[in-house]
Amino acid sequence: MKSRFRSHSNFVRLLAYGGLLLVLPGQALAQTPAAPATPGNPDQPVNVTVPTPLPVYGNPIIRDKYTADPAALVVGNTVYLYTGHDNPPPGKEWYFMKQWLCYSSQDMVHWTEHPSPLNVQAFAWAKADAWASQVIARDGKYYWYAAVEHGSIGGKAIGVAVSDSPTGPFKDARGSALVTNDMTTATKISWDDIDPTAYIDEKGQAYLYWGNTVCYWAKLKPNMTELDGPIHPITTLPRFTEAPWLHKRKDWYYLSYATEFPEKIAYAMSRSLEGPWEYKGILNEVAGNSNTNHQSIIEFNKQWYFIYHNGTVNTHGSSFHRSVCIDRLYYNKNGTLKRVQMTTEGLAPQP
Repeated sequence: MKSRFRSHSNFVRLLAYGGLLLVLPGQALAQTPAAPATPGNPDQPVNVTVPTPLPVYGNPIIRDKYTADPAALVVGNTVYLYTGHDNPPPGKEWYFMKQWLCYSSQDMVHWTEHPSPLNVQAFAWAKADAWASQVIARDGKYYWYAAVEHGSIGGKAIGVAVSDSPTGPFKDARGSALVTNDMTTATKISWDDIDPTAYIDEKGQAYLYWGNTVCYWAKLKPNMTELDGPIHPITTLPRFTEAPWLHKRKDWYYLSYATEFPEKIAYAMSRSLEGPWEYKGILNEVAGNSNTNHQSIIEFNKQWYFIYHNGTVNTHGSSFHRSVCIDRLYYNKNGTLKRVQMTTEGLAPQP
């Protein structure tokens, strides 16, 4: 999720940052008739009950719901996009989020919404806040790492849900949190255990990264539901705020993250998921009309994509009514990343 100004954390942010306020598998789809596409109203969202094609837009790509904190997963010839759902009551300005959403596409342009596969209630030990998350595949199963508010242990926590399908439904894989606030002590805040991202290296070792103001990492056991060893704080990332994301290209690992507030996206590079990480600079500027940003980076059909959110839907778009966008990502010859150019047009259909 994002920097999540709480009333009591607002001053922490001001001090810290110098006062800146700135598809379903094909068989399942064939058995389920698709509903007709309608533009919808993000201020009056309707939960779909069958896979529903969306109208094609530029950026933002989804306009019948406010979507935030994107995380994409490539499975064969399909991209699955998981997002949070901003849905604050009228007149309320905060991150009111109770469920996660799921979309799929085979060309990054035409998207289908699937019934919501996971919500806070799936974690019996949690009480609120369907914040940022990521789904990763292993051995035919799909593991969903998600940040929520713990019901009995103070602060944010990370849960993990599991499913046999990328579109769910997902269920709690543990019956308890994977990470709780009392397990991380590098900072005193209660919301540092958010924004999980996972990656499996070429040797089969899975890693989990997460954090706010401090970036943490730990190994995961092969079952993907338990930590395997200690939690490590990373102290070498300049101005780390939150939203870590891991990806790899050739021999380089990339750790991108939200920096400062309002948030830009920065990145670092390493030959190993255990570091050391070398800071490389800004990847993405502040996204329009949103204090937060949260990125997902994927390769699909030999092209690289940068998926993010802004607050530009022409209804009540804002820092608390965010919308997912997609633009291309490019590399320099030495492996560093070119700064992302955010566009209104978005992606052209692929041949």
